Amino acid sequence: MFKLVVRKLTAGPKVADTRNEFSAQIAYSLIEEQEKQRASVDSISFVGLLADHRYCGISYGEKNKFRELLQQDPMFWTNRPFTEAMVCAAVDDVRFLPYVCHMMMEKLSERSLWRLAVRGALYCRCFLAGDQGYTDWPPIPTLPDNLSSDGNVPEDEILSVVDIPSGKMGFIIGRKGSSIRAMKQACNAEILIRSNKGTPDKVIIIGPTSEVRKAEAMVRGRLLRLC
Repeated sequence: MFKLVVRKLTAGPKVADTRNEFSAQIAYSLIEEQEKQRASVDSISFVGLLADHRYCGISYGEKNKFRELLQQDPMFWTNRPFTEAMVCAAVDDVRFLPYVCHMMMEKLSERSLWRLAVRGALYCRCFLAGDQGYTDWPPIPTLPDNLSSDGNVPEDEILSVVDIPSGKMGFIIGRKGSSIRAMKQACNAEILIRSNKGTPDKVIIIGPTSEVRKAEAMVRGRLLRLC
């Protein structure tokens, strides 16, 4: 997930302030849902985001070569020292994303802006929690009064993590991603795969409570079929 991040750290133990984090991927998904009246099943690449006329409308095929290199070597960006091409690619991220962020913020409704803040905070709890978890982090943003008084109160959004037994993630994903794609189509929730060497595999689900529970049941149902 690509992000524009401005993060403050408190004095003492380092604690991320998620109120200053903007995720272009989450914003893209919410805008798609606004405009198409349903959640977006697919994510979008940085190249695809730049090419979309709603946000930037430029061709940036040079970035594709770095994506191919990353697919060949997942540790590609840990190589030191950076080559000139790597530095240019990183600079381009910073150069384009503030404008993309501005264009997205212009399109997001007030309700979607609240959901963006909530989902951003939940994503951070997935990927940025430290040794103490996130017990001392800022709370999840509350629903603004004007949204809670319009008679159409949005459902609370939650995070759920399902542990997957070793070697079984392929069954959850399905052939060429068919199973996980079907789950995303059936549920209005973000479904993420977290599979890092040396740590347990997990399926991370974020979204409205009822949709998260539905996705949970589908994942656990597939696991039961393995028994």
